[in-house]
Amino acid sequence: MITLNRVLFLSLGALFSAYHLFLGLSSLSTPVNPWPPLVAMAIYAVAAVASLWPTSPTKMPLWLAAFDLAVCVVVPILVTSQLDPARDNGYATWYVAAVGTIMTICAVRRQAIIAWVGVGYLAVQTVFWAGPGALAGLGVIGSVVWVGVAVVISGSLAKAGRDALQFARAEREATEWQAAQEAHVMERQLRLRQTYRVAAPMLAEIVRRGGDLTEAERRECRYLEGAIRDEIRGRRLLNDDVRREVMDARRRGVVVSLLDEGGIDDLDSRGLDTVLGRLAEAIRGTTTDKLIIRTVPRSSKTAVTVVGLRMSDDGAANALGADSDDDEVDLWLEIPRPVA
Repeated sequence: MITLNRVLFLSLGALFSAYHLFLGLSSLSTPVNPWPPLVAMAIYAVAAVASLWPTSPTKMPLWLAAFDLAVCVVVPILVTSQLDPARDNGYATWYVAAVGTIMTICAVRRQAIIAWVGVGYLAVQTVFWAGPGALAGLGVIGSVVWVGVAVVISGSLAKAGRDALQFARAEREATEWQAAQEAHVMERQLRLRQTYRVAAPMLAEIVRRGGDLTEAERRECRYLEGAIRDEIRGRRLLNDDVRREVMDARRRGVVVSLLDEGGIDDLDSRGLDTVLGRLAEAIRGTTTDKLIIRTVPRSSKTAVTVVGLRMSDDGAANALGADSDDDEVDLWLEIPRPVA
């Protein structure tokens, strides 16, 4: 975020505010009665301290801006009530620059409307008190220019800050997108290497023998096809132990289906190893007809569910891979999500 240097701004504001008070004190012999200007100085000092308080937020609170505006209304009335508009009052008109300073602080602290209202009132009050010619002579135009410059600079800095945030957000999103793409590429390469490792020996044997395989070798090819499907659909449900147990289960005649829908993507390596270790134990030695393993959405306390079905005697349905209404659940296991 691009902002004004806070220490520099506060220091300059404090110096200008103190300078106006010094001018007012040095010209106390000019007013008819010095007490109203002294009251005005005290009120102005309170407003300056409150507006420049070091721990206050960058944007001035509305109540403080309203207080500053009230001060800018009261101070000119108190001071000019003791001055002769027909005379050259010198530094006794310190209030003009003081009001400009307070309203400039309001503009810098993102209360532009209050700042314009304050210097607008100062201009109107000056015209009623000493006539239009006093606007330049007393420095009212200079106060208006201060506020205008402060509003323009503050607006430019705020826009630059918003643009910087947008650029940073866009850069972060681009970085995240690139990281996601690289992760996908690495994931594909990993799956391809694993698939090649599983299928290459059998493919080479098929080529060598011209497709003339025994029944046992054909069954082994079907097992390998299932293993390749697991690599695509199982994703994080697989490690070496799970792959070995799933292959052993298939060789025992168990139909195994693995489906990872992203429910365990948030687990770290230790938590994932714990879940997959329990999954390998659940598969080991099972004699059910069909085994369905799938992840559970992250909102659940369960990471993985394992369901074993004992199929009915409907051979036609079983051959088509359909679940009969008479199939019995003879294994139900919920592997809990590790507690961080």
